[in-house]
Amino acid sequence: MEGVRLVEEALGSGCRVEAVLFSESGERHRERLAALIAREEMGFPVLQTTDRLFEGIADTEHPQGVAALVVPGKFVLEEVLEGRGKRTQDPPSQTEGGAPGPLIVVLAGVQDPGNVGTILRTAAAFGATGIVTAATGQSGTASPYAPKAMRASAGAALHLPIVGGVGLGILLTQLRVRGIRSLASCVAESAGAVAPWEVDWREPVALLVGNEGAGLPEDVVASADARVHVPMATRVESLNAAAAAAVVLYEAFRQRRSNP
Repeated sequence: MEGVRLVEEALGSGCRVEAVLFSESGERHRERLAALIAREEMGFPVLQTTDRLFEGIADTEHPQGVAALVVPGKFVLEEVLEGRGKRTQDPPSQTEGGAPGPLIVVLAGVQDPGNVGTILRTAAAFGATGIVTAATGQSGTASPYAPKAMRASAGAALHLPIVGGVGLGILLTQLRVRGIRSLASCVAESAGAVAPWEVDWREPVALLVGNEGAGLPEDVVASADARVHVPMATRVESLNAAAAAAVVLYEAFRQRRSNP
């Protein structure tokens, strides 16, 4: 994790931190992080190096001189499907029927790490309980822990239960067995597709987001319980994958925090 903002997120995430590294110029950020580093339960080494050596390991062009070695939380699919292991700070509000069911975001073939990070940041902001990344027959999904994805997520990847490498066929079967409704996001309006506000997001739901260009594979769309699309006022090709996910997840958040 590189940069003062991401290191700060890492120190407050509950994930295991192996070490924090400051360069000579990065020492100016030590005061901002001092309270987090000094906590008794942390117990990791704080290291120093030169600006030149730090630049050799940095991923950014103009590094801030602060980095942390972090071990992300490890989760299994069952924990995500059951809504366990949640790291986000504020769970959705209770409704009269109890807490809303799991809200899972499935990234299937989302290749751009910037899109992956932005979707994770949105998912954390709007109360998603877990993330599943999966490959399609055409493409894989960028790692949520890649440097660009981590910067785009502003560290949200450390606050969400994430499970990767799950086959889409197996996942859809598991969702059905556990009574979790699968919603396939569609690039364009198609027969039977519903708008986000026509979905009951208080029930257990998994939103499937596909590849930026090709979308979800046809067999996955056909196997899903329903299709969801974002109606638009003007005829444009489509919304960016991250922008469309934000619109849909905000509607889920709006419903899940309000009374029935």
